[in-house]
Amino acid sequence: MPRTIEQGFADFHNNIKASAAEASATVSHRASIKTCLENKFGLKRFTRIGSFGNGTNISGYSDVDYLACLSTESLKQSSTYTLSLVRDGLNARFPHTGVHVSTPAVVCPFGTYKSQHTEIVVVDYIKERNGYKIYEMADGEGGWMEICPDAHNLYVHAVDKKHSGKVKPLIQFIKAWKYYRSVPISSFYLEMRVAKYADSEKAIIYDIDVKRILAMLRDNELAGMQDPTGAAGYIYPCKTEAFKQDALSKLATAAARAEKARSSTANNDIKDAFDWWRLLYNDKFPTYYL
Repeated sequence: MPRTIEQGFADFHNNIKASAAEASATVSHRASIKTCLENKFGLKRFTRIGSFGNGTNISGYSDVDYLACLSTESLKQSSTYTLSLVRDGLNARFPHTGVHVSTPAVVCPFGTYKSQHTEIVVVDYIKERNGYKIYEMADGEGGWMEICPDAHNLYVHAVDKKHSGKVKPLIQFIKAWKYYRSVPISSFYLEMRVAKYADSEKAIIYDIDVKRILAMLRDNELAGMQDPTGAAGYIYPCKTEAFKQDALSKLATAAARAEKARSSTANNDIKDAFDWWRLLYNDKFPTYYL
């Protein structure tokens, strides 16, 4: 039972990590999906990416993402058409699953755990840059855009190691707010924003840094960011302008609550600080105990 803010965030982190059952469920359909893509499209690489691949997932909310590099001959000039072909191929293999397109991925919503929901990010290998493989994925407008998940994962891992494993939990704390408050911001955008922020910090103290990150996102109005790895171009926060305006409104509220939580801590009113953190996280943050 937490009696300090530090204990509260430690308990919170234990609560938002994937359970053993969720972690196990992430691999339950991997082999059958891989075989289907190999047979129909000439699969060249199939590897886990995203939150589960990087250890920044949120229990009950994060699905599992796979990068599926198909043979160039299987791809079409239109990324929209390409995704529809992959959807049809997977739907033929899993006809009762509800396979559908959610650009830039094809989604297979298996099972009861969210971690069984599998997103297949269809890509084409195009070149190497600075020792990293560069791919193209659907850009949401029928075209293709460059990505480099290997560089991004290694960047987050390096910043996390620099801070003795404190950065990935910090990313999870920001993502938890996104999920618990239904904020339409890209998880990838948040991950890279937090990692870039932490890269320039000397130390990580969770309640201080959560407050600073929310304020930073509010103050820069969710601006697009240059890829900190230099492997790709800009990273954008939201799919539509309407989503961005919704996110900015929720961000202003969250930043104000985090600031009040920090003020209460500074005034040694720990119970009040817990109450503000619980409000920010929609009552999912631990309760203060005397």
